[in-house]
Parts: sequence; C-alpha cells; structure tokens
Amino acid sequence: MSSLYQNLIDRIRNELSDLVQVIERTQEGWSNVQKTPAKERQAFVDSVALNLHGFYSGLERLFELIARQVDGSLPEGANWHRDLLQQMAQDFPASRPAVISQENAEILDEFRRFRHLVRNVYTINLSPTKMNGLLQILPVFWPQLRAELLAFANYLEALSGE
Repeated sequence: MSSLYQNLIDRIRNELSDLVQVIERTQEGWSNVQKTPAKERQAFVDSVALNLHGFYSGLERLFELIARQVDGSLPEGANWHRDLLQQMAQDFPASRPAVISQENAEILDEFRRFRHLVRNVYTINLSPTKMNGLLQILPVFWPQLRAELLAFANYLEALSGE
C-alpha cells in the first residue's frame, strides 16, 4: 500500500474523532438554545449553525481527498459539491466500493444545503426549525455514517495485504 493511502486512512480516522467533538459541541449548543430565553439565544443558534457547517465541511474534506487520491477525479462545475457527494455513494467495481450508502448521501445532502445557507445568508435569517430537523437525525444517522467511513478506511488498509 502506498504511503498516500496510509495518510488517507489516518486522515479518515482522525477526522472522525474530530467530528465526534463537533457533534458534541453542536448538541451542547442546541441544549443551550432550548434552555435560554428567546431574546438571549441568538449566540447559541449561531454556534449550532457554525458547528453544523463544520460537520459537513469536515466530511467534505474527506470526500475530496478520496476523490483525488482513490478515484483520481474531483467533480467540477457549479454543482461540484453535490456531485462529489453522489460520487461517494457510487460503487466503482474496478477501483473501490461506495464510500457511503445512497441513503446516507441523501441525508448528508440536507447538511450540505444547510452549510450552503450558512455560507450565503445572514445569521439572522437562519431557521432554528431547520436546524432542529438536522439535530434530530444526527444522533441516529452519525453512527451509521461513521461505520461506513471506518469500513472504507479498513478497505484501504486491506489493500495493503494484497
């Protein structure tokens, strides 16, 4: 196995550890939103939005690395973020299995769209209702996604034994 893949395996595992911390901060921030009077909660809402942004951005960094180093191609054009997500859900029999399931790609697309909002609107326009939906699915969805990413890292590691 090339050291390039070993670096990728290490990045996947390290990023997953960091993402656990981001999720914990997100959940803690959301708990504070729920406990804080409406007039005083904006800073917590902003914190949750930033951490949801960071959650998807961390995953996308991994997807970009996989696309470059394993697939040899990164999507281009106006919809490259969406296309990259779909690329990760595709099985390429000649080179690799799907990194994530189609179901998880569809869920992640909601996080991707929310990240786009965070990047492109004022925080005063962010919807706590939309954030609540993402936060409700995160604890159920995360273990499945984490397992898929670890399985992909294990797949890369197994290539070294061939």
